[in-house]
Amino acid sequence: MKTRIQQILTELECVQESFLGLSDDIWLNIEHNDSQAVQKGSEFKVAFNKKLHEFNRISSEISDLIENYTNIHPESIDIVQKSSLEHERIIRELDSSEPHSIEETFTFKRPYGFVFEGQAYKDVKNWQRLYRLFCKQLAKKNIQLFKEFINSTDAKTVRGNVFFASEKKVLRKALEIDSAIYAEGNLSANDIRDRIKSLLNAFKIEPKELSIYLREDRNAME
Repeated sequence: MKTRIQQILTELECVQESFLGLSDDIWLNIEHNDSQAVQKGSEFKVAFNKKLHEFNRISSEISDLIENYTNIHPESIDIVQKSSLEHERIIRELDSSEPHSIEETFTFKRPYGFVFEGQAYKDVKNWQRLYRLFCKQLAKKNIQLFKEFINSTDAKTVRGNVFFASEKKVLRKALEIDSAIYAEGNLSANDIRDRIKSLLNAFKIEPKELSIYLREDRNAME
């Protein structure tokens, strides 16, 4: 039963990401020089966003209900020490797949693992988990710089909405990064890509230090 529950909890997270990706994809494919198409697309986005917000709220409540009753949580990701033989094995396994850069488009694609500054992670089920692990590693690297970034204009939308907060309730889907630091998790794959790029720039880290491995590539090999 434990495996099945973990799979359901993970699938709920993945469906949320897929809906966000679909919304982005539809909007980008609208002919923006066609006023009627833009009007129709805007109406769709407003209605879709409202329903998606309701879906995400209900999904989160269902997940919390299941986790609290069963005390079963989504699968954790083991973080292996760099110098260990297990870490070297994971690096070899990931390198047998095709690495992708943060400059790519990831609509309707799922991560399998990533390597950031020599630290490897595998069995990453979705973009939210990848984003959380990435942020946690940066916070561990330099918590002061991380705090400076999340309080800067680069960590806010043009309307002033924040991507990080010190309280969960401020965000639609809070991902815990560090003590009293939460990241917005209600983002599509490409939104997460953009947030990661901003963080890399803030930390003055070259994009080549991050290699992403996709589940689709791994499945094709198998």
